[in-house]
Amino acid sequence: MAGITTVAMTDLFRDNAADWDSRPVPQQISEGVFRAMSEAVAFDAGHTVMDFGAGTGLIASKLAPRVAQVIAVDVSPAMLEQLAKKPEFEAKLTVRCQNIMDAPLDERADVIVSAMAMHHVEDTRALMRALFAHLRAGGTIALADLDTERGDFHPPGIEGVFHHGFDRTALGAMITEAGFANVAFTTACEVTKEAKRYPIFLVTATKPA
Repeated sequence: MAGITTVAMTDLFRDNAADWDSRPVPQQISEGVFRAMSEAVAFDAGHTVMDFGAGTGLIASKLAPRVAQVIAVDVSPAMLEQLAKKPEFEAKLTVRCQNIMDAPLDERADVIVSAMAMHHVEDTRALMRALFAHLRAGGTIALADLDTERGDFHPPGIEGVFHHGFDRTALGAMITEAGFANVAFTTACEVTKEAKRYPIFLVTATKPA
């Protein structure tokens, strides 16, 4: 495994990383999103997969046995430290702790996945452009996040949440604007939190060959 390269920043998930995988909501989301990704994307044993906002690797660790290489990207050193401990990655893992919009990577991926990370990125258009740039021609993105919600999914005043979910039509237009084709949405799952149900979408698109 490549070393964790960090860029100085506030780690908003430092206090949550150790027990993140045992929390019911991340478990619900990772299971539903992984199932939806598996149905929507033809992962191949030769693929390099980038997980944007990889966190503790709840999605990436499930994908690792199916692909050749996983590039785990996040801005939380604490979350990535938990990810790097998982045996599912074996020798397939590269870890990058940086903001790829400000500091692009040299690596390119065949598939870029993401689960519940987009709402932590203020400039969604810039993110779509960055994902396009990090994807090989003919590659696929598979991104999951909340549908538009009333702002009660996260606790009031929580730091680092810039969007209360996303409108599918508006997000699809941004993805197309970034250069992607074949944009398609599906509902990956619904997560229950404090007796409320929140739908989570999966959007896929391709970079023209």
